[in-house]
Amino acid sequence: MRFRHPDGSTVHLAYCTNVHPAETVDGVLAQLRDHCEPVRRRLGRDRLGIGLWLAKDAARTLVTEPAALRGLRTELDRRGLEVVTLNGFPYEGFGAQEVKYRVYSPDWADPVRLEHTTALARLLAGLLPDDITEGSISTLPLYWRTAADEQRAAAARAALRTLGERLDALAELTGRSIRIGLEPEPGCTIETTADAIAPLSAVAHPRIGICVDTCHLATSFEDPGTALDALTRAGVPLVKSQLSAALHAEHPHLPEVREALAAFAEPRFLHQTRTVLAPDLMQAAETPLATGLHGTDDLRQALDDGALPDTAPWRAHFHVPLHAPPAAPLTSTLPVLEAALTRLVGGAAPLTRHLEVETYTWAALPPELRPRDRSRLADGIAAELSLARDLLTDLGLKELP
Repeated sequence: MRFRHPDGSTVHLAYCTNVHPAETVDGVLAQLRDHCEPVRRRLGRDRLGIGLWLAKDAARTLVTEPAALRGLRTELDRRGLEVVTLNGFPYEGFGAQEVKYRVYSPDWADPVRLEHTTALARLLAGLLPDDITEGSISTLPLYWRTAADEQRAAAARAALRTLGERLDALAELTGRSIRIGLEPEPGCTIETTADAIAPLSAVAHPRIGICVDTCHLATSFEDPGTALDALTRAGVPLVKSQLSAALHAEHPHLPEVREALAAFAEPRFLHQTRTVLAPDLMQAAETPLATGLHGTDDLRQALDDGALPDTAPWRAHFHVPLHAPPAAPLTSTLPVLEAALTRLVGGAAPLTRHLEVETYTWAALPPELRPRDRSRLADGIAAELSLARDLLTDLGLKELP
């Protein structure tokens, strides 16, 4: 979906296909047929943007078999779909029964990550619509925090510098500018947007910046205006933003709230959980992450007695559907998304032109909330995109054909 910003530029809205498990090119083609095109039809659109996730096997096939890439591009066009952004965070196995910590491997200290991301950039340059010259790819924020040391940090910086050189060469060769955005995520060495400033300043390449995920932003209790203003002042490129909402519990000490949270503590994905404590309570709490911020790696851990202070609200890294917040006593952080979107595209000029709805947890919702079939899933994704479309038009953007 394309929108005209009041400054005349085009803002793209897509939804991320990592919600549909696929590891091969045949699986990706099936996604387009079974999921993406039905969503487009529900929205009554001739054209729909998708944020494509290409696992390592699919990417390898598309790179080594030019006919496969041509076939994918043809299929996108035939089904009224377009790609300006890729999700390059998961490498493989995102549809597995248990993902958890495996989603952070390989990380940016591993040469495999550089080669995979380079391949994705080349593929995106070939998938962009004919009238678009700029693409974006989101990627993991260096590595999981327990893997951090100076040797790995140096390897990651070197990899990103090499990537920048390759992106420059790709732009010169194809006329397409592909940008990479590190995506801050709770538990990683870059947990918050503030954590991203120093590493990205050290790399200092205009095609390497940040992807702001509004669920992650909210989970770490970041204020959208403060965070985005700091990135702008630091000159960090805002490559893309993923529009998502976290799980919020205002009173986690109440038994009924903990029972409601337990329904979301599922075994497939990692649901990092955070709270912010007042200064006088900080010394007594464990697991400090930043000033006042405390947390656990997963929601199930947080629910264990005493694992996480429950005197202040909790937020969990669980991407809940934008249009359907959980029932009381829980809610979502949709207001954080709205505030971030206002700052991202509601000003005189957009801070980013690539927006991606990324609710990949439909199948991980409590059983009574999960879509029962493909048709219900398409209904839900279309409803999320409709909400995002309304938010954009309320900010003065005009939907384009």
